[in-house]
Amino acid sequence: MTSPPPGPGVTPPFAAPPTEGRSFRLWMALGVAGLATLLCCGAGGTALVGFIITGTEAVNEQVQTVAGDYFDALREQQYNEAYDLLCDEIRNDETPEQFSSRMSREPRIASYSFGDVDLVDLTLPTDLTYASGDRDTVRVAMDQDTGSGEFRVCGFAE
Repeated sequence: MTSPPPGPGVTPPFAAPPTEGRSFRLWMALGVAGLATLLCCGAGGTALVGFIITGTEAVNEQVQTVAGDYFDALREQQYNEAYDLLCDEIRNDETPEQFSSRMSREPRIASYSFGDVDLVDLTLPTDLTYASGDRDTVRVAMDQDTGSGEFRVCGFAE
């Protein structure tokens, strides 16, 4: 036979359930979860910033390459090559012969240097030095061909 359960006045083995280490484990778990979230979001944010910077540098490089080819062609009086680097809007307004005639009357470019492309209006600040020694600063307006994706020279603003 089993003994009957203890009656009134008997003290239970524990006054309250044991809590030893419970809060430490809870805070440790929250800390680890927070750290994991921070690492994931931080890595994602860093990757996003990296993509933006890389994209900006790529556009800057492509625009400077096209504008450089354009000014090199003008400097070497290769007007047909320069004409091929113009946007459709300008080529629709002027034939290659008209462009060559107009460019042959312009001061000859001796050298040029570029700043960073303005991504808002897609212009490239350019310092020009002419064969006469005169200097000028222009903003080369660029356009992107919708068919090929290539950048094209689309005019100047002083």
